[in-house]
Amino acid sequence: MNHVNVANDIVPVAEFKGKLSRYLNSVKTTGRSMVITQNGKAAGVLIAPQVYDDLMYQRSLIHSINRGLRDVENGDVLTTDEVRAELASRRS
Repeated sequence: MNHVNVANDIVPVAEFKGKLSRYLNSVKTTGRSMVITQNGKAAGVLIAPQVYDDLMYQRSLIHSINRGLRDVENGDVLTTDEVRAELASRRS
């Protein structure tokens, strides 16, 4: 994901509403995110669809890794032989 360019990628909500189509095209073509402000404070972030998909994939992957690490810490694991036996019984 590209970094936000403070000079170009932070816009007030009133300006954003007036140039919505232009900003959507810019985010889509450049891949750079935009911060939309309201009353001088960040109110939202506009990101490209591919960036969103990548973030969701990474989030899911990290969640799966953390779940696996918790299983290991809790001793909730199977040996290779136990996995093979389980797979064999499911195939039957």
